[in-house]
Amino acid sequence: MKRMLMILLCLFIAGALFAGARSDSGGAQYPTRNITMICPWAAGGGTDAILRALSAAAEKQLGVTVTVENRTGGGGAIGHAAIKNARSDGYTMGMITFELNSLPQQGLIDFTYQDFDPLIRVNADAATLTVKADAPYNSVAEFVEYAKAHPGEISIGNSAPGSVWHIGAGLLANETGIDVKHIPFEGAAPAVTALAGGHIQAVSVSLAEVKSQLDAGNVKCLGIMDTKRSVLYPNIPTFIDQGYNITYATWRGIALPKGIDPAVRKTLEDAFTAAMQDDAFVTQAKNLNLDLAYQNSADFARFLAENFDAVTKTLQETNLLD
Repeated sequence: MKRMLMILLCLFIAGALFAGARSDSGGAQYPTRNITMICPWAAGGGTDAILRALSAAAEKQLGVTVTVENRTGGGGAIGHAAIKNARSDGYTMGMITFELNSLPQQGLIDFTYQDFDPLIRVNADAATLTVKADAPYNSVAEFVEYAKAHPGEISIGNSAPGSVWHIGAGLLANETGIDVKHIPFEGAAPAVTALAGGHIQAVSVSLAEVKSQLDAGNVKCLGIMDTKRSVLYPNIPTFIDQGYNITYATWRGIALPKGIDPAVRKTLEDAFTAAMQDDAFVTQAKNLNLDLAYQNSADFARFLAENFDAVTKTLQETNLLD
């Protein structure tokens, strides 16, 4: 009897240890500790802002702290690589952005969207043409006219070589026939700061990323590359309104390293999907002028493949692959 009790006790302890190990690596009790969310871009930019807001909302669903960690450099390459190379235990993931579909074609990274497990798409934001408040042009047409009269003199800031806003500025130059200088920064926030300080003449970043400087009266938006005007800034005309058939936008989403336990993956997708509907998050996104554009994991995966092909075509047409 004693021997039998000892055997049963050993089996009970072994089972408890196995269950504990399983819950920490992806079982039913996941998550049991805090989660790290990697942001490939600098603090203060649109990616950082939307990711912090969404992570705060997801904490309510997951019951643990979700900490945003900025891993900048290489035009988004360093942060995206950190997400891809993270342990497949569900405790490190990140926000992938448009650049994941523009850097590979330029030989700037040796991986693609296919090396990630997409979770959800979060938002999409159109590019703007934003200049200093006292600039001598008040419309896209006036900007183009000035640029043509001063070839090579206008500097347009972007969020690093090969980034979404570099391509946006390239598309603008290509479609309007102007000659400008493309100035790289590690994210939209420092580019906008440089514009406000008078170090460059324009930026091609999103409306959300120029919002604070716009509200402060330091800059003005000449146009937005969208099919519709902003709800918060209906006075800013689209490029189409001004006779230029130019539309262009970035996107952002949550992705995991490959190999995550399916149960953990579902827990995360459910949590972040619910977070997207959180009232505080929706309100904050609206106040930031960030357009929410949710897609579930299956739709997001299809979008990534289609977007990769579309971006490749744009890179070829704007000669940015040369």
